[in-house]
Amino acid sequence: MDNPYLSASSVFLVKTAFDLFIGAVLLRFLLQWVRADFRNPASQFLMKVTNPVLIPLRRVIPGMGGIDIASVIVIATLQVVKVLLIHIIAAQATSVAGLLVLSLADFIELLLGLYTITLILEVILSWVGPQTRNPLAGPLHALNEPLLAPVRRVMPAMAGFDLSPIVVLIVFHLLKILAVAPLTDMGRGLG
Repeated sequence: MDNPYLSASSVFLVKTAFDLFIGAVLLRFLLQWVRADFRNPASQFLMKVTNPVLIPLRRVIPGMGGIDIASVIVIATLQVVKVLLIHIIAAQATSVAGLLVLSLADFIELLLGLYTITLILEVILSWVGPQTRNPLAGPLHALNEPLLAPVRRVMPAMAGFDLSPIVVLIVFHLLKILAVAPLTDMGRGLG
């Protein structure tokens, strides 16, 4: 595209649309993986959004070892298509290897961003209404506890303050610097 503003806005819209749906499928996959309760409204919403794509695929592609292979294929395919569309809109050439590495880097960044949001939401819910039963509390706890529990074993709560979310968020930021950025540079170099 000749107009950089139109190109930038198109990239934004493509990235946002794909990230929202990939994020929904990824959340569903992660909730299944941690065996979260799917009877709450948040989980039911994810199921309604992702069922039109996943149910037909599951008829053809069965799960293996408790892993929903259909979800993995949808996530990987949409991730590659998203990065390819962004490169087409931005008129940037890339090789297949570069496209795959950039897709992996973008996926890791999306995963870290998704977990960052879930951690922040869980912390806010613990402050705002710790005694109330929020429908998001169960799935958020199920998602985040595998990340927070190892930190809590090493660094228990101090004076009633659980600092484990802060430690995990710092680790996420370091992963973006030490893993995502080099993978992105490598993918661009392969293009």
